Amino acid sequence: MADFARFYRYYLGEHATPACRYLHFVGSSLVLLVLLATLITRHWALLWLAPLAGYGCAWIGHFFFEHNRPATFRHPWLSLAADWVMYAQMLRGHHWR
Repeated sequence: MADFARFYRYYLGEHATPACRYLHFVGSSLVLLVLLATLITRHWALLWLAPLAGYGCAWIGHFFFEHNRPATFRHPWLSLAADWVMYAQMLRGHHWR
């Protein structure tokens, strides 16, 4: 993609169903909880749970609700950035419907 703004519009289109977006939100929230738990407990082995929680929830949304391939497969870094932008927007009340 030429620029992030164009990619983000594409990314939102790949997350059209509320169930998919909700699962992304849950997955990203779990990632933050895993990171926090790791920092508090200093049990660094917990870090393997972060991608499992984040991608697990997101991919369930894509495979069972969107019926498409996650953008991560084609654009991993742009997709990761877009997911956190969408997460921040959802915290502010956007993209829930």
